[in-house]
Amino acid sequence: MKYRNLGTTEEKLSAVGLGCMGMSAYYGPLDNKESIATLHKALDLGINFWDTADMYGFGENEKLISQLLQSNRDQVFIATKFGFRLKEGSSSATYIDGSPAYIKTAVEASLKRLNIDVIDLYYAHRIDVSVPVEETVGAMAELVKEGKVRYLGLSEASAVNLRKAYAVHPIAALQSEFSLITRDVEGEILSTVRELGISLIPYSPLGRGLVTDTFDVNTLAENDFRRNSPRFFEGNLDKNQSLTSEFAVLAKDKGCTSAQLALAWVLAQGDDIIPIPGTKKRKYLEENAKAVEVELSAADLAAIDELVKRYPVQGERYAEGSLRLINSQNE
Repeated sequence: MKYRNLGTTEEKLSAVGLGCMGMSAYYGPLDNKESIATLHKALDLGINFWDTADMYGFGENEKLISQLLQSNRDQVFIATKFGFRLKEGSSSATYIDGSPAYIKTAVEASLKRLNIDVIDLYYAHRIDVSVPVEETVGAMAELVKEGKVRYLGLSEASAVNLRKAYAVHPIAALQSEFSLITRDVEGEILSTVRELGISLIPYSPLGRGLVTDTFDVNTLAENDFRRNSPRFFEGNLDKNQSLTSEFAVLAKDKGCTSAQLALAWVLAQGDDIIPIPGTKKRKYLEENAKAVEVELSAADLAAIDELVKRYPVQGERYAEGSLRLINSQNE
């Protein structure tokens, strides 16, 4: 495994991290035994950057990770998030709460579920537009002073909010969706994180599996998140898979899988970028880890960009309700 620095810190994080969300939510049937085996395999592979959130399985993902985390604490840099809360009387409907009062409650709950004394990287999962970002980050900064959190991050924040947040306390990481087919952060947001020395942490760097050569819509479980994602709707999916098919040819020519080529492309966008592809299976984790070995030439990158331009992605990355929570393009 290769390693990259977190922001301006000296923290060495695996160049390919591990997104743990799918182990407990959103991507079909759960298999805790295989998920635990996958976490063990991550340790074996030197993947030390694990990402979770309190909303993944509404706490269950943090509990799952805790089974390995405490006994391997010095080998794992753990990131978690707060912000999504269940609406009263609902088992699934959520809203965003970035209030200082809630942050104090949320961090204690995450620490307890993870069974650790300090969280390495603590994100605001989304920006609460009803609370000034300075107040949210101010409360997060107090957690650093108290020794409960080491570094702060934001997820899906605009350049304007990044600057406001950074003025209160250094922000180590911005987590946003970024892949071959999701490039919203390019431009103002990416230039801002680089100016401020913030790492970009791409989630869904494989386009939720869309750019891999193993994706099959017919195998998706009824409760799979992607069944409600516009990019996977009938009509859009066929067009998007035209890109997938030709991308697989490029991967074959490079002697790697589509997933490895897609991750290599993300990694090639800068040493300040640390993708966290999600998986709950050892075989995909091992495949993803080998992406750090794929070297892309200028000609390779040009060929990939030409292909993406030829087949522009069809459909939004989220359904309308979730899309409203993305704050990357407005103040």
